[in-house]
Amino acid sequence: MQQTTVVALCVLGVFLLLVLIQVGMKSKRPVRHAIGGILVGFCALAAVNLTGMMTGVTLPVSPLTLGVSGVAGIPGVTLLLLLNLIFR
Repeated sequence: MQQTTVVALCVLGVFLLLVLIQVGMKSKRPVRHAIGGILVGFCALAAVNLTGMMTGVTLPVSPLTLGVSGVAGIPGVTLLLLLNLIFR
C-alpha cells in the first residue's frame, strides 16, 4: 500500500472515531461538532504560532502537532506547550 493511502486511511479513521465519540455523547450534530473541534484545535495552534513573535513561544508545525491539535483541540495544544516548556 502506498504511503499516501495509509495516511488518508488513518485520517479517515481518526475522523470517524471523533464522530463516534460525538454520537456516544448524544450530540444532535456529531459530524459538525467533530469538524468544529478539529478547526478549534487548528486555530489554537495557529494562534500560538502567530503570537510567538511577541511571546517567544512557538510550536513547530509537523504531522505530530497537527494530529494532536486536531484530535485533542485546545487541551492538546496546551499539552504541547507544556511539553515544549519541559523538554526545552
